[in-house]
Amino acid sequence: MRLDQLAFLPITDVVTAPIPSERILIVDDEDQICTLLARLLGAQGYDCITAGSAAAGRRALKESPIALVLSDVNMPGESGIDFTSEVLAQYPDTAVVMVTGMDDRRFAQVAIDLGAYGYILKPFKPNELIINVGNALRRRALEIENRGHREQLEQTVLERTSALRDTIARLETSDLELRCIREETIRRLSWAAELRNQETGEHIVRMSLYCALLARLAGLDPERAEDIRIASPMHDVGKIGIPDRILLKPGRLTEDERTVMEAHTEIGHRILAGSNIELLDLAALMVLTHHERIDGTGYPARLVGEAIPIEGRITAVADVFDALTSDRVYRPAFQPDEAREIMEKERGTQFDAELLDLFFGSFDDVLAIKRSANTGNAEQTLARALAHVSARARN
Repeated sequence: MRLDQLAFLPITDVVTAPIPSERILIVDDEDQICTLLARLLGAQGYDCITAGSAAAGRRALKESPIALVLSDVNMPGESGIDFTSEVLAQYPDTAVVMVTGMDDRRFAQVAIDLGAYGYILKPFKPNELIINVGNALRRRALEIENRGHREQLEQTVLERTSALRDTIARLETSDLELRCIREETIRRLSWAAELRNQETGEHIVRMSLYCALLARLAGLDPERAEDIRIASPMHDVGKIGIPDRILLKPGRLTEDERTVMEAHTEIGHRILAGSNIELLDLAALMVLTHHERIDGTGYPARLVGEAIPIEGRITAVADVFDALTSDRVYRPAFQPDEAREIMEKERGTQFDAELLDLFFGSFDDVLAIKRSANTGNAEQTLARALAHVSARARN
């Protein structure tokens, strides 16, 4: 396909800010198009090199780092779609924008599904090309930054978690002392995660006591309920891996930001799982499942009903109640009765109906725990609440 270069002119001013030295590889079997694209982009400050085939493009990619590949879809001997797939798989730091003269939605959808950063139809206007390239490079820069940030955080957390596990393993000789140290270590690591979310230590204290109360109300034995109390403060530890711009955003999250936020369950699970330490394995289970919903619309695994471990179902009730009754950057706290009304509307959909009934069936004990968390007497209040549970069980 031959193009009239005059169709692309004049070039008007474009509001764009290319990053100096960003190298763009233009792959097209027509020299005229390669020259035109290189001239248009070179005028915007980009360093452009050209290749007349996919094979020549591969050689260029091996010779020096390429920020973006601008590839034709139809080239002799090899499809630009196949070339794009190969580039995205082998060069994760390189963006790809496809250029084609065929206005076919199927090709566009295939390109987007492969992970291409854009799809431009010939003939195009200079501004259309420059804006698409600029947007693709900005998206690439953000993805590289986020990936580096995530890898750095994961490495830091891995190192600190490894040290935590080693410390716990060395203290196995004294069961009582070990339990106290494990609980304090878990609490302090939980505080570290909550501080990034601008929470206070009172949240994890209240939430852990709600979990213990609900576990006993549900018929779990005292030892298991105590393990749940100790492990539950770790439920949001995965938020260590969420960027501040999303974690601390005061407004509504976009769909892409929501997807990043939801990843905190799997990040937390990776941090805690596989230690062969009972409390950390329990915490990993609660981290992974406390955002599942009874109706199967939760995350990350969309588990339904009793496929969600009871520990995760318990954590969901306790966590949401405390969240609703606590101030947030985007709203003031709801009153306990208002929170109860909100949660009961989700009975059997978001929350386990039986657990929710048990929780609000002991609402006086729940409110006593909430009040006492500010005074330092929360654990004594829990002990009294558990005594009420035991008394009711005997009767």
